[in-house]
Amino acid sequence: MDNLIILADSDGTEIRYLDYTKIDIDLNDTRDFELTVSTFDWRDDIDFGSMIFIPNTEYGGIIGTRKTETAENAVIITGRTWRGILDKKIVEPPTGQDYRYLTGELNTVISMLIDDAGLSGLFGVSTESTGVDLSNYQVNRYDTLLTVLYNALKSKNYRLDITYNQTSNPHVVLSAQPIVDHSSEIELSQDSNLNFALEEIKNGVNHLICLGKGELKEREVINLYIAEDGSVGTTPYYTGIDDVTEVYEDTSTDELQQKGTEKLLELASKQIFDMDVVSLDLDIAIGDIVGGRDYITGMAIAKPIVNKIYRIENGKESIEYELEGDEQ
Repeated sequence: MDNLIILADSDGTEIRYLDYTKIDIDLNDTRDFELTVSTFDWRDDIDFGSMIFIPNTEYGGIIGTRKTETAENAVIITGRTWRGILDKKIVEPPTGQDYRYLTGELNTVISMLIDDAGLSGLFGVSTESTGVDLSNYQVNRYDTLLTVLYNALKSKNYRLDITYNQTSNPHVVLSAQPIVDHSSEIELSQDSNLNFALEEIKNGVNHLICLGKGELKEREVINLYIAEDGSVGTTPYYTGIDDVTEVYEDTSTDELQQKGTEKLLELASKQIFDMDVVSLDLDIAIGDIVGGRDYITGMAIAKPIVNKIYRIENGKESIEYELEGDEQ
């Protein structure tokens, strides 16, 4: 990948290549970037609201803060990634209705949501039809726009793709893309000649007592359970010594079961696979699935990529991948 970072103004008009000492772009966890520029290379065109990007990738965002470190002779620039911007918009139910529902071809639905959020000046949406439609898809109340896009697309086995395209206008292009399962064709193991860590946690929480609104016997209580296949339901699966229980309290929501389910999955048994695939010259999209195997213990894993962290320091490039269930 090209290490050149381009600076553009708030309209996307390119200004120049940036001189920098290091950069860290976290696409989908903190959803921000940090760029360090030497004070000797500083120019006033690095302004709030300006964009940075690597062409034909998702790596980029909008400058939001600047901090001068005189001891280091450096200016540190930070801002939100494109996903970070989507994460700061909320999808509300229509006035007088309990939920919002989405119907239509996937890219058309993305375009509608982007328009409704007032982001059509920044984000363009592919006009290519996926041939896949949503039909009365129910949106969770007051979810972020990013979460709504994730969940709606995932319900059809699709993922959100984001690319900075210099020739389009707007330049940041969103599209729905089929989720690709690489685990059958790419298995990262000792044979790959790279370092990795594969951890398996089998004693995670599998029973969550969710306490909601109300007092004493009138309080809302929902018991949630993990089944053997990892699904969450209201019927016990593990019992006796295998039952691992915690209590979760949330009095601020009317959707206790949904929030409790998210919490239980966070606490449940998991497999964690840390890897560095840059040396293999792979570039796997967020949402796609990879596989790994440890021949020493026999552990195997196939999980979707949920985050990518792109770093350049002293001219050395690295990409860190995080899998679903990884501890953030």
